[in-house]
Amino acid sequence: DSNDDINQIINNIAKQKEIESIRIYNKRGQIKFSSKISEVDQITSIKDEACYVCHRTKPPPDKLSLKERTRIFNSSDGYRQLGIIYPILNEPDCASRCHIHSKEEKILGALDLVVSLAEKDKEIMLFIKLIIGTGILVFIILSSIITIVVIRFINLPIKQMTAATDRIADGDFFTPINVRQNDEMGRLAASINKMGANIGEKQIELNKQKDQYQTLFELVPCLITVQDKKYKLLSYNRKFADMFDPKPDDHCYYAYKGLNKKCDDCPVERTFKDGKQHHGEQTGINKDGTISHWIVKTAGITDSSGKIVSAMEMSIDITPRKKLEQELKKSEANYYAIFNNMPCPVFVLDMKTLKIVDCNEMVKAVYGYSRKEIIQTSYLNLFYNREKKDLGKIIIRSSFINKIRHINKAGKIIFVNIRISPSEYSGLKVLLIAASDITKRLETEQQLIQAGKLATLGEMATGVAHELNQPLSVMKTASSFFIKKINNHEEIDNKILFTMLEKIDVNVDRASKIINHMRQFARKSEPGLEKVDVNKVIEKTLEIFSRQLKARGIELVLEIEKNLPKINADPARLEQVFLNLIINARDAIEENILLNKDVITEKKIILKTQSTAENVICSICDTGTGVSEEIIDKVFEPFFTTKEVGKGTGIGLSISYGIVKEFGGTIKVEPNINPEINHGACFIITFPILR
Repeated sequence: DSNDDINQIINNIAKQKEIESIRIYNKRGQIKFSSKISEVDQITSIKDEACYVCHRTKPPPDKLSLKERTRIFNSSDGYRQLGIIYPILNEPDCASRCHIHSKEEKILGALDLVVSLAEKDKEIMLFIKLIIGTGILVFIILSSIITIVVIRFINLPIKQMTAATDRIADGDFFTPINVRQNDEMGRLAASINKMGANIGEKQIELNKQKDQYQTLFELVPCLITVQDKKYKLLSYNRKFADMFDPKPDDHCYYAYKGLNKKCDDCPVERTFKDGKQHHGEQTGINKDGTISHWIVKTAGITDSSGKIVSAMEMSIDITPRKKLEQELKKSEANYYAIFNNMPCPVFVLDMKTLKIVDCNEMVKAVYGYSRKEIIQTSYLNLFYNREKKDLGKIIIRSSFINKIRHINKAGKIIFVNIRISPSEYSGLKVLLIAASDITKRLETEQQLIQAGKLATLGEMATGVAHELNQPLSVMKTASSFFIKKINNHEEIDNKILFTMLEKIDVNVDRASKIINHMRQFARKSEPGLEKVDVNKVIEKTLEIFSRQLKARGIELVLEIEKNLPKINADPARLEQVFLNLIINARDAIEENILLNKDVITEKKIILKTQSTAENVICSICDTGTGVSEEIIDKVFEPFFTTKEVGKGTGIGLSISYGIVKEFGGTIKVEPNINPEINHGACFIITFPILR
């Protein structure tokens, strides 16, 4: 009912500069109002842009967003237009007033407003152009600034660093880059400076090492050459040059040996074939014409791809060693000849097992075993059974074993002295044992000792006769008494008879004891040692001889230490030593009396025993003629004597010396050490205490 008002409003609004048209459509698409009168009552196509916004779906939506109600399209003149459609809702007061529309209808029509965007587009274009221009200007300014910055802070430092790296590549490691920036470029320049300095230091060290290696290569005391595949010398050290005087382009076989072709057995050739190390021994001629021997070792030299391009040959001159080997072979032959021809058996024993590793030819002569029979058998098999106990340990820790019993192949016992020395034999720790057969010597010694005993028995004869006369006199008296009583037919009182028979019995025992002592002393004794009390041996020695001394007016003084430690000895042979020394003392005293008839001289023999922590010491001192300095070193020599012919054999002291030595003791002669006697001699015997 307000059509005129609506038309006036539309026309008034349409007069605005940018408004192109205002239309009001009903639901059927008919233009009911328009700023253009010619369009009123026209019906538009549903697919027209203004209508199609809502009629794209069925039923058309009653609500659309602003974006869905807005459209932009081009006018016939080519500029853009903005169309906005707005729905006209069926308000409650509309239906109650005009009763034209029912209440159920929601949309009555649409208001379509078209606005020209020509001015806005011009403004936008102008703004865009302004923005683009501003952007170009900003870009130019920024580009200029960036260019300046890049040139100043990047390009120039990079050029300096590039120049520095070129200098480093050329070997100038210590010229610094003059870039003083507190940024990445500055830190990079500092790193390059540090890198150059480090590389320079390493290069200096490397050059030193190179010089050292070159010096070593030149001065190493062996021959070094580098050869190509045609065996041409590429490089060599000074030792090689001095020894063989090679010429440029020489081949190794010509330089080494003067040959015109390679050696038949060439380690360099084998290295080129399989790339492995090889070695061998060669002989060549020096430039002075002498023959040389050397050991060769070769190794391949590869390129970056691992291909062998040359070979290094290192040779060690072994000419002196070869000469020594030849001399050694001769020496070994000589020593082996000496070893086999030594006059005593020599054994080589494995130190751990004591098995015989080797022996000389004299083993067969002494023991009866051939070398083949005795090799790899135990050396202990040669020992007499009674002497095998703990013998292995004794052999290992001893250097000499005296008078040991061995058994030869025939089962005969032989006496040997063995000397033991540790050594090495073919890389094995061994014992060298030299055995001396002393069987015949011992037999001779025993005969000599026995002869000495018989001579001593002769000296003892007077004393023995006196010793036997006394019991014989007692028995003679008793027997005469019994004969007289019987002849007179007189009875013998039982008490007297018992007393007389008891006397006879005691004196028979005494005579028997003297005879047994003489028999035991005269008997040949087997060599053997036992625990011996020296005091008891002296006591037994004096049983017979003390009376003889008393008969000759010689005083015997005993200074015996009680509970004397025992020694290792043979009591019968030790008694012979004491007898020999006492007889010598007696003879020296009697000789002194003959030489000094007008002088009253003391006749005395002092026999003394004592002990220390380690030894038992026996001394026999006399008041005889003494021993002069001229003969003091000769008194123990065999057959040396100062007595008249027929009064001494010169073997007594020699035998005594040997016996004492065999017991591990020592014997020496000194001037009389007794302060009461200023002349005569003292024989001092020292024995080790038995542990």
